[in-house]
Amino acid sequence: MTTNVEATQAEIEHLRVGDIAPGLAQLALTIAASLDGHEGATAKANAARELRTCLESLRKLAPIAGVDDRLDELTKKRRTRRARSA
Repeated sequence: MTTNVEATQAEIEHLRVGDIAPGLAQLALTIAASLDGHEGATAKANAARELRTCLESLRKLAPIAGVDDRLDELTKKRRTRRARSA
């Protein structure tokens, strides 16, 4: 079973936000570590709420994944043709 720290680290890496907001990413990992600890249910519920808020903020900062559409493909082909003819 994956720990909260491992899952949070994986999400930060997937979102590619570690370099964009290193403090917020570290805060998320610290909160995740507290969830993996032996605190009481109330403390864990509060930590889970804060972790969710941190991760939402990180998701908003994540760069938009580039998805090529037909126009992007045509632009690449045109650049390739021009580079060959130059």
